[in-house]
Amino acid sequence: MTAPALDARAAAAQAFAHRSLGLREAGFAPASADASFRRYFRVEAGGQSWVVMDAPPEREDCRPFLQVAQLMLDAGLNAPKVLAQDLEQGYLLLSDLGRQTFLHVLTEDNADALFADAIAALVQWQQASRAGVLPDYDAALLERELALFPDWYLGRHLDHPLSAEQQACWDATRQLLVDSALAQAPVYVHRDYMPRNLMASAPSPGVLDFQDAVYGPISYDVVSLFKDAFRSWPEARIDAWRQQYWQAARAAGLPVPDDLARFERDFDLMGLQRHLKVLGIFARINYRDGKPHYLADTPRFLGYVRTVAARYPELAPLRQLLDSLPLPA
Repeated sequence: MTAPALDARAAAAQAFAHRSLGLREAGFAPASADASFRRYFRVEAGGQSWVVMDAPPEREDCRPFLQVAQLMLDAGLNAPKVLAQDLEQGYLLLSDLGRQTFLHVLTEDNADALFADAIAALVQWQQASRAGVLPDYDAALLERELALFPDWYLGRHLDHPLSAEQQACWDATRQLLVDSALAQAPVYVHRDYMPRNLMASAPSPGVLDFQDAVYGPISYDVVSLFKDAFRSWPEARIDAWRQQYWQAARAAGLPVPDDLARFERDFDLMGLQRHLKVLGIFARINYRDGKPHYLADTPRFLGYVRTVAARYPELAPLRQLLDSLPLPA
């Protein structure tokens, strides 16, 4: 059976890999794709493997990836090494961190060990933080992300523009979440630090998909890790892992609150900002980019949102908004 023909960019990526590695022939097959316009191919020859990133330059900018990869390597993390690059055409040749993500291998039994590795790597990454290196996770960016929820999830997916009363509830919620995020100490933020982007490799974990990293709230990556898009955990386990991170961060001298209850509130409100944003992103990916499968995970995020909204009196406007919307049960 012959392999399917490569499209033009894939064929060019293959030629780039051959040139860069000095190979005439090598195995070449899709490795993965993500929610952006990037995709990845695995090159195999002589018992070795490499990964080619295909990032169309009119759609994606490889330079942030190069910058953050080097920051992670400098911090001692297991990130891909950039072995060759063609920024004009949008190709990078990377070291291969393996085939299995944490999401592939996580079980009830090994979760504690894998998350301990992830916590240790996250603390190491945050310890390397310096102001003025990465873009600030500022009010404007937080606001743009939150706007995805009314614009894409409510307005486009549910076909439900907000009434004046609902808009007032949303405005109060949005301001509370932005203020809470900005009140947290800033560190390097991966921005999608979740099991799907952590590789089962040695040393553990390998870290991927970090090109959108910013300098912002210290709880952001913690909540991404334990309340991600593709796997839900009992609240008791999340509480234990969150406390484990908090203790490790304090021991490392990171600027987490001295009071665990304060950190829990920061974690919850930061997670709420992220989960509302992701509901909008998954709707946008469906309607704008033609990738419908992400919508299947929106009930998980609605569950996260409802749980946190019920926990804090100051989120009464959000509870009122949720109760007035035609949301799925």
